[in-house]
Amino acid sequence: MLAAAAQLGYAGPDPSARSLRRGSTLTLGVVLGEHLTYAFEDPGAVSFLAGIADVCADHGYGMTILPITGAGDDVSRITDAAVDGFIVWTTSDDDPILAAVRATKRPAVVHGGPVVPELELVSIDNQAAARAMGAIVFEGAKRPAIVSQPLSRDRVSMITSGADITEVSFPVTRDRLQGYRQAAAAAGIAWRDVVVAVCERNDADEAERMAATLLASAELPDAIAAMSDQQAAGVVHAVRAAGRVIPEDVAVSGWDDAPVAAQLGLTTVAQSLREQGAACARAALGQQPSGDTTASWSIVRRGSTRRG
Repeated sequence: MLAAAAQLGYAGPDPSARSLRRGSTLTLGVVLGEHLTYAFEDPGAVSFLAGIADVCADHGYGMTILPITGAGDDVSRITDAAVDGFIVWTTSDDDPILAAVRATKRPAVVHGGPVVPELELVSIDNQAAARAMGAIVFEGAKRPAIVSQPLSRDRVSMITSGADITEVSFPVTRDRLQGYRQAAAAAGIAWRDVVVAVCERNDADEAERMAATLLASAELPDAIAAMSDQQAAGVVHAVRAAGRVIPEDVAVSGWDDAPVAAQLGLTTVAQSLREQGAACARAALGQQPSGDTTASWSIVRRGSTRRG
């Protein structure tokens, strides 16, 4: 019988039909609001996806990456996905894919934010972490600056002062800006005097260009808090190219404690995106109690910031 089937070119039962019979695809969908290459190039994304993969492998599941780019077919990409549940990479409050994920009625978890009714959340307390980091990097500074991740899905690069935090639709960016604002206030620095350089993406080259512009201004900053270690690496290169000394002339901080942070001696916020990815996968598979999960973070102090 098997030989006859092979001669006829029969490859076996249709996998889609088997999935319908089981009522499961044994696959989790990861909704990534970035170009697909981001999943393989960004250290944070790589670590996060590795955490998901760890749990999927343990439970015999596969993983499908669903890149969302703001195109007209984003929602249909969600509704047509043959997956048992969703993990949504950090996105904005107004992202239409959130409603599409909810409408599928499948288990779903949001990483980082926003908070969405009926969907679970895995995140650190970004505001508290930024407040703690700001207290360190802004210490002794008179002209602090922030190299920020995008404010909205429009991803507009800009340099501004006293950014209107209420208009920021990415909750992770919003919470970090709020934490830095609180740290600046505690240091006696008015928010209107804090320059915010907004980058389109989490990219070292773009951050370097932004920092170079700041360092060429009449009121050059004496402290720069970056929202990732990738961005901080770009800042470090710009500071050195400008002939300034870290931390004496310019204190610099990062975020994530990626390998580059140790290489450059960056003070940074340490968090495990791999553990957070695993927590998201367990929640999507019903392997941990339902309810939002607040992940741990800590400050790793190195030589890029001043000692009080």
